[in-house]
Amino acid sequence: MTTDTDTASVPSPAPSGFDNDNRQAATIGDSARDYVNRLRGGDMGSLPAILGLVFLFVVFASLNDRFLTTYNMANLVIQAGSIIVLAMGIVFVLLIGEIDLSAGVAGGASATIIALMLIDYDWTWWAATLAGVAVGAVIGLAIGSLVAFLGIPSFVVTLAFFLALQAVPLKLIGSGGSLRFNDEVLRGLSIKNVPVTAGWIAAILIVVGFAALSLWRYRSLSAKGLVHKPLGLVVIQIAVLAVIVLGITALLSANRAPNPDLFTIAGIPWVAPVVIALLLFWTYILTKTRFGRHLYAVGGNAEAARRAGINVRRVRIMAFVICSSMAAISGLLAASYTGKVSPGSGGGNELLYAVGAAVIGGTSLFGGRGRALDAVVGGLVIATIPNGLGLLNQASYINFLVTGGVLLLAASVDAISRRRRSSAGV
Repeated sequence: MTTDTDTASVPSPAPSGFDNDNRQAATIGDSARDYVNRLRGGDMGSLPAILGLVFLFVVFASLNDRFLTTYNMANLVIQAGSIIVLAMGIVFVLLIGEIDLSAGVAGGASATIIALMLIDYDWTWWAATLAGVAVGAVIGLAIGSLVAFLGIPSFVVTLAFFLALQAVPLKLIGSGGSLRFNDEVLRGLSIKNVPVTAGWIAAILIVVGFAALSLWRYRSLSAKGLVHKPLGLVVIQIAVLAVIVLGITALLSANRAPNPDLFTIAGIPWVAPVVIALLLFWTYILTKTRFGRHLYAVGGNAEAARRAGINVRRVRIMAFVICSSMAAISGLLAASYTGKVSPGSGGGNELLYAVGAAVIGGTSLFGGRGRALDAVVGGLVIATIPNGLGLLNQASYINFLVTGGVLLLAASVDAISRRRRSSAGV
């Protein structure tokens, strides 16, 4: 992802709470004070979304005993899958201060191509999936090129694509028609589960891998005399991750069948490993690669990034390519959940929910700040609202009112945080 014009790297500021001349590890107390200072300075990250998610869980659990059942928690994971994946793609566009209004229908068009390849041409599931993702990438390439080379505002370009791409499934399927999405593997992403033993093995490997990587990084930085987290904080982070991962695995490994005496439904839904794999991959891209650093630099100040030797046009194009490719995967997951593709696939509130998930999770609408993890946290918040309200038999308009209110609150927090960061000189 680099060219000769990309050789300049963007310098990373020293971690908060450390001086360049003081490279010893701080204490846990120092780290806590540093975190509080960053919160006061407007760097809130995903904290509001996490607190909001906890609040929703407490409220819905207190109002309905079925909310925290293993059956409903598994449904929540499945329902959130497509929103989270689409939100991950939206994060890349928001990071450069742009918007993609066509991501939802791009996913619907890509899912239509996948379904046609499976039904009419008898392609294998993986070949059809690659074709769908390729369609998404081409859509992103076209959008990114128009934005980067012609300078057309992304709002206008993606609005045009939002209107035009709705013609694809309408032409290929026909008004009022639908295509069954019944491939055993792809449909199984929503209706089948990872074997319980395999789920436990994967969970343990995730915890052990994270622990090994964290301790290795601590030892390496400590040996070189570079700034590093205190060992106590590293251990706490490992413990928290272990509790979350192993706790969720234990919850979803229990038999959640409505009638457990007749049959068994247990294991992590296959959607979850897909989301986790994408989360790890894009987190690595954003935090450990030159392209990731360039993406943040362009979002922070495009002109300064250009003067530093970054190919700003290519970064913008790649952001849209990634967004539309992730939209294709999201469309696949949505089709897997509903079991069909129709002319209206991707044209509803999918995009609005995905943008809301990214913003609620902590990604800034103004560019330069955001993580792939934001999409996961925000997506869970967005999915929890209709899930909990549905169990309470609330009217559908209540869902829209609550979701809109949560999004407005998140946007307000983002604007206030940005103002506080500016006043603090961050």
